[in-house]
Amino acid sequence: MSTTVVNTGTEGKAWGGGNKPMNASYGKMMMWFFIVSDALTFSGFLAAYGFSRFKFIESWPIADEVFTHVPFLHGQNLPMIYVAFMTFILIMSSVTMVLAVDAGHHLNKSKVTLYMLLTIIGGLIFVGSQAWEWKTFITGDYGAIQTKGGNILQFVDTDGHRVALRDFVVAAPTERVRLNRSEGAWYQKEGSLPSYSITDVINGLETHDNILVRTQDINEHGHKTVLTREASLKQLKTNGKHIVEGANLQENEYGIPLFADFFFFITGFHGFHVFSGVIINIIIFFNVILGTYEKRKSYEMVEKVGLYWHFVDLVWVFVFTFFYLV
Repeated sequence: MSTTVVNTGTEGKAWGGGNKPMNASYGKMMMWFFIVSDALTFSGFLAAYGFSRFKFIESWPIADEVFTHVPFLHGQNLPMIYVAFMTFILIMSSVTMVLAVDAGHHLNKSKVTLYMLLTIIGGLIFVGSQAWEWKTFITGDYGAIQTKGGNILQFVDTDGHRVALRDFVVAAPTERVRLNRSEGAWYQKEGSLPSYSITDVINGLETHDNILVRTQDINEHGHKTVLTREASLKQLKTNGKHIVEGANLQENEYGIPLFADFFFFITGFHGFHVFSGVIINIIIFFNVILGTYEKRKSYEMVEKVGLYWHFVDLVWVFVFTFFYLV
C-alpha cells in the first residue's frame, strides 16, 4: 500500500503545533477560553431574565420607578442617574486598562503603574456603588401592601406621584410581640416586624382623601393602574394581607418577587466578577511596582488581566441594557 502526499502549497501557514497557536501564548488562549465559557453563562442568565419578563410583562416593575436613588440626595426622584454614573465609571476603567496595556507594550513602568491604579480605583468605586444600591433596594423607601393573591399594592397621590407609608400612616400604640425562642416558642422564629399593620394603613388611607392605591398591573399606556378611592379602600379591606418594606428573595415592594430574585442573582454574579477583577488587578499592580514584568521584558500579564476586565465591562453593558433600560 502506498501513501500519496498532496502538496497544497500551505507549508508554514497553518499551525503545526507548539506552545503558541496562531502566535498566541498559552495563558492568553486560556483566558479567551474562560471568557467564552463565562459569556455563555451570562447569556443563559440574561435569556432567563428576558423570558421571565416577557411572561410577566403586565406586572413587571418599571426600572425608572425602582432605581431612583442617589447618595446624599435622599427624597429626590432621579431615575437611573446613579446607575448611569456607575456605568460611566466602569467604562472609564476600561479606558485606563487599555492605556495600561499600551504602556506595557512600550515597557513604560511608570505609566503602567499609574493606569493600573486608576483602573483599581474605578473598580472599587463600582463595587462600592453596587453595594450601596443593594442596600437601598433591600431597605426600600415607600413600602407597599401584599394581597392574599401575592400582588403588590402601592400608594400614590392624585397627581400620580409615589407616596410612602410613613407619609400618611400612623402606627397604633398596640404592638404585637415577635415570636422568639426565649419566649418558649423554640420551634418558631420570626423576622423583624413591619412598621405598620394593615389596620394602620386602612385608617391612614381613610383620613387622607388625596391618597390612592396603585396596583402592579401595567395598563395600555405603560403605566400602573390607579384605583379610585372606593376601589382603593375595598381592595385593602378585602385583600390586604401584610406590609412589605423593601425587597428580598421572598417579597418585593416594587412588584413581582421574581424581579428581585433576578436582580440579586445577575447583578450579584457580575459584582463578584468585578470584585475578583479588582483583587487580580491589585496583585498585578504590586508586581508592576516590584519590577517583576520589567525584568521579564514583557507585560503580558497586564494584557491578560486586561482581557478579563474588558469582558466584565462588556457584560455590564448588556446587564445595564436588559435590566435598567429595556
